[in-house]
Amino acid sequence: MKLARLGKFGFEKPAIVISDTEAVFVDDVVADFNRETLSNGAIEKLRKIDLDNKPKVKISDYRLGSPLARPTKAICVGLNYAKHAKEAGVEPPVEPIIFMKAPDTVVGGFDDIIIPPNSVKTDYEVELCVVISKDALYLDSPKDSKNYILGYTISQDISERHWQLERSGQWVKGKSFPNYNPIGPWIITEDSFDASDVRLWTNVDGEKRQDSRTSDLIFDVDYCIWYVSQFMQLNAGDIINTGTPEGVGMGFKPEKYLKAGQVVETGIDGIGVIKSNVVDYK
Repeated sequence: MKLARLGKFGFEKPAIVISDTEAVFVDDVVADFNRETLSNGAIEKLRKIDLDNKPKVKISDYRLGSPLARPTKAICVGLNYAKHAKEAGVEPPVEPIIFMKAPDTVVGGFDDIIIPPNSVKTDYEVELCVVISKDALYLDSPKDSKNYILGYTISQDISERHWQLERSGQWVKGKSFPNYNPIGPWIITEDSFDASDVRLWTNVDGEKRQDSRTSDLIFDVDYCIWYVSQFMQLNAGDIINTGTPEGVGMGFKPEKYLKAGQVVETGIDGIGVIKSNVVDYK
């Protein structure tokens, strides 16, 4: 099952995607895809719908918004691909590096990437994003994590490297600008997707920048969920960005940071593609 939210910003309605071009609105059954509804059996309700008897709409007639309405937590795992750690010039971490982004960074996968004032090092990072299905705290083992996965989506974890790495403090400063986390185009539920070895990539103006597979993850998805649950409670609708592979702008010599006017296209095989225009803040 593919879960999407269609409509203008702030007025999105939940839908189930039934083909590459069509969807069915389900707001008469589930008000939205958020912490409250997901905690109260939204997915179980959707599985009972007879989609054949509901009117179909063309996806192209609507904006594809974030497939989640305001996640309460946006958690990230840093330096989690072996080749990315190498290009960053650091040893692979012995434990997952965990940091947060402001939840308001999360926007639709086709919304603009906005370069903040005075930024000179805005960077791209394709990531497999896992969506949590229910409360998770102190899980016994990574083997338990599958029971807490709603599904997966594509994340473009935008970073401002100067603020992230060259100013004192934590990474969150370089991660939390508005529109710094486009996700989408939809959530594909866990029962329809195997995250263990899938291709993920980023193009900038048609140039391939990142092209790798999740098999290069240092800590796999299940381990990341288990690990995070040891330090905080995960709730339905929370997202975890599981790390980015090599090929980020910071890794090139000379560096290749984003500039207004460029187009960032991001894909994960089996989920789809998102695409954002890069614009300056106005």
